[in-house]
Amino acid sequence: MLRVGLTGGLACGKTTVALMLASHGAHVNYADQIARDLMQPGEPVYAEVVKHFGEDIVEKDGSINRRKLAEKAFGGGRVHELNRLVHPAVIERETRWMDETEVHEPDSIVVIEAALILEAGLHDRFDKIVVVTCTPEQRVQRFAARAKLGMEEARTEVERRMAAQLPDAAKIKAADFVIENAGALAELEKKVGELFAALKSWNLSAEVKES
Repeated sequence: MLRVGLTGGLACGKTTVALMLASHGAHVNYADQIARDLMQPGEPVYAEVVKHFGEDIVEKDGSINRRKLAEKAFGGGRVHELNRLVHPAVIERETRWMDETEVHEPDSIVVIEAALILEAGLHDRFDKIVVVTCTPEQRVQRFAARAKLGMEEARTEVERRMAAQLPDAAKIKAADFVIENAGALAELEKKVGELFAALKSWNLSAEVKES
């Protein structure tokens, strides 16, 4: 089984690439979705996050307001504190999922889509690292559209969040494959198709060596 780490900076299109890889047959799991699941009421991570960041991040229905949490974490210089609370449980669940997939489908390609693979020093968990990039202006535009913010507000927020991530140049140095997501969707689909073909080739080569 080939284990692939898919990463990149904020709003670069990681999730879009992950969905395209899934359409080609890869098994994909999303770190952000795992974190959301772990921060549901009743989960140990939920209790720790509320304990550290305060009851004011909790909505009337008991759910965590992720925007308020992000404001406290990024605006208050507490990103590392949040990561310490959430990341170990996310990593444990990712690892369990990959191990279970390998038992049932040992020839498969599994992909973990996560923003902080390299920042957290987790690249050794994967056979291959894929980095998605875009231009700084595209990052701001995409984040503004996604978060429904004005351009200047989005630019400030992007700069604040990117301060907690490695610059693209550093990510690219650590990558086995780089996808520049700066063009049309059809162009991205072509690049992802080429990526999947390369991953299949790498996986087959590894299987031949093991046999």
